Amino acid sequence: MPTGVVTRSTFTACPLRNSGKSLYSEEMSEFDVVGIGLNATDTLIVVPHFPSYAGKGPFSQEILSPGGQVASAMVTCARLGLRTRYVGTVGDDERGRVQMESLRGSGVNLDYVQQRQGCANQSAYIVIDQSTGERTVFWQRPECLRLEPEEITEDMIVSARLLHIDGHDTPAMEKAARIAHSHGIPVTVDVDTIYKGFERVMPYVDYLIASSEFPIQWTHQSDPLKALELIQEEFGIRCAAMTLGAHGALARIEGKYYYSPAFVVNCVDTTGAGDVFHGAFCYGVLAGWGIEEILDFSNAMAALNCTAIGARGGISTRDKAESLMKRAERRVMDEVKRRV
Repeated sequence: MPTGVVTRSTFTACPLRNSGKSLYSEEMSEFDVVGIGLNATDTLIVVPHFPSYAGKGPFSQEILSPGGQVASAMVTCARLGLRTRYVGTVGDDERGRVQMESLRGSGVNLDYVQQRQGCANQSAYIVIDQSTGERTVFWQRPECLRLEPEEITEDMIVSARLLHIDGHDTPAMEKAARIAHSHGIPVTVDVDTIYKGFERVMPYVDYLIASSEFPIQWTHQSDPLKALELIQEEFGIRCAAMTLGAHGALARIEGKYYYSPAFVVNCVDTTGAGDVFHGAFCYGVLAGWGIEEILDFSNAMAALNCTAIGARGGISTRDKAESLMKRAERRVMDEVKRRV
């Protein structure tokens, strides 16, 4: 068994929000986690430093690399030893083939992936600033990749112990989350922008892990702690959390805030850090860990991914993440730490 893999016997059920239900046992479930949402194939352009507006400059590398929010989270789960299924759409072009080969090679089940004929895969051009490791993303998703609600079926979801979604193709996400909720399967969501109709998804979400902008935009409340409280109470979400980029993550659960500072590493590329964070978060939920341990582990996995180029370039193991957690310096947002 690979280093850092958790055997199935170590996982425990965790309680659900106000449902009186618990996760399906492993014996009843074919998969630990199913992810429904986006994938993308990225063209990474590495530059010595990002030029000023309307400027120009040389680049040192051009790399074709698979990525995408939910797809990369599912690769992270598979790397950590979870039985993983991905549901989504891909194009039938070269970028779609690159994506499928990456997912298949990672051990992710692709039984419900639809390859759309005559349709290009979602793509992104990502400019990576070598001086900081930060990236700037330009993306495109053809309409022919849209996932419709009628394409979501119960058997896609009820075979798993946890559902992970994003906010794109919102009506399909609503149906998937509603099915999971009705079967007592917890739902985690990765969302970084406000999608039309997303308020119909939120009542079925157990773990909201948003970007730092989303809760503030949703509630029109500039205080991030207050924004998390408002969004949690509006929908009765068990855990409302936000990632804070280079400063870690903040969560609110059972009326209490938890702040986990980021781990300091030699950052090469921040692409995919949030996706890996979400995959690690799913792992921690299924492991039955407390929120502090989940946040620290997710931060460590995200930090390690930043030490290599590409959305999945540095996806690591549990052992390496725990080693980083023991020795690495933390980057603290003082104001958040003081208030928490």
